[in-house]
Amino acid sequence: MIGISKLYCRTVEPSDALRYGRDSKKLPSHLLQFSRDKKPVVVWNVTQRCNLRCVHCYAKSKDMEYQNELSTEQGKELIDDLADFGTPVILFSGGEPLMRKDLTELAAYATSKGIRAVISTNGTLITGKKARELKDIGLSYVGISLDGMRETNDRFRGMEGAFDKALQGVRNCQAAGIKVGLRFTINRHNVSDIPAIFDLLEKENIPRICFYHLVYSGRGSGMRDEDLSLEESRSTVDMLMDRTRELHDKGRQVEVLTVDNHCDGPFIYLRLLKEDPERAEEVLELLQMNRGNSTGIGIGCVSWDGSVHPDQFWRHYSFGNVKERRFSEIWTDVSDPLMSGLKERKSWIRSNADRCAKCKWFDICNGNFRVRAEAVYDDTWADDPACYLTDEEIGYSKNE
Repeated sequence: MIGISKLYCRTVEPSDALRYGRDSKKLPSHLLQFSRDKKPVVVWNVTQRCNLRCVHCYAKSKDMEYQNELSTEQGKELIDDLADFGTPVILFSGGEPLMRKDLTELAAYATSKGIRAVISTNGTLITGKKARELKDIGLSYVGISLDGMRETNDRFRGMEGAFDKALQGVRNCQAAGIKVGLRFTINRHNVSDIPAIFDLLEKENIPRICFYHLVYSGRGSGMRDEDLSLEESRSTVDMLMDRTRELHDKGRQVEVLTVDNHCDGPFIYLRLLKEDPERAEEVLELLQMNRGNSTGIGIGCVSWDGSVHPDQFWRHYSFGNVKERRFSEIWTDVSDPLMSGLKERKSWIRSNADRCAKCKWFDICNGNFRVRAEAVYDDTWADDPACYLTDEEIGYSKNE
């Protein structure tokens, strides 16, 4: 996760994270990515069921009853373990998490244990009553997915009217006093909608948005050809910086982040090096704190059936199941080769990759997104095909 507003618009200084000792239990949520201990944020896919059918869904969800979901009591046992383990945040996801009847009970239990609870939702089921209910249980944040303006979003979501219902969900959260933001997965079919999305942020006074680079997982596996080219990715991140700066110059302190492509960090630094060298050095320090991709380290996933995955996109590989072993035991067991490799990936990548192995930004990118390399090259430790930095920018020479 790369904070464009934090880095490019100078809303965060290195001293901000140092003030809290970079301890994940003490850091405010907007500084959590700079923690030193990297206790995992856990994405819990509480259900596979969803009322929509999104073309890029990593969970391949449908509107049907699924078997073998963790029970309420099993969920609370998981939360107890995560609290003891020091997990700072549980992100309740799906499917559509609001289709699980005990969601508010589970989220309330998490907050009672001192864990920040957030949900990732399509927003279409957030009525005024539901928003007030979520506020009452102490929910920290609601992320609502919009993958374009009305026509584009409804096509991606597989339901006419999904955009309007999601936007009403945003407004209902705002009325209830819950912090709410948008989630947008970038691809060739919706990238042209991004300027209108920024206009929407300003018009609706939405304080946060996460732009996700496409990951080839679940239904998204079939969208590889719909991903941006490397040059299109560069121009899109430039546009995100430009539009974020415009908002901040107007006094609109919107938090803008990108997710799932950590070469965005060096790209921002290199642009600032030309525009504001003093700020560029501060950004480099923050990127060193961030430490790049955190799959298997600072982010993990528990599936609806209790399976533990490196992250929510790596559903085809499980380290174990919380019905049989506690998450904390599974997460710290490096006898699994993939778990060990993700936690100490530099030697693996240097033995298998080319550009990534020789990249001077490795320590602030951490080899980028391994599941994307696996999807394209059938090799977890190969180059991430979505890295758009040039050979010159990464200090790479084919002759070395």
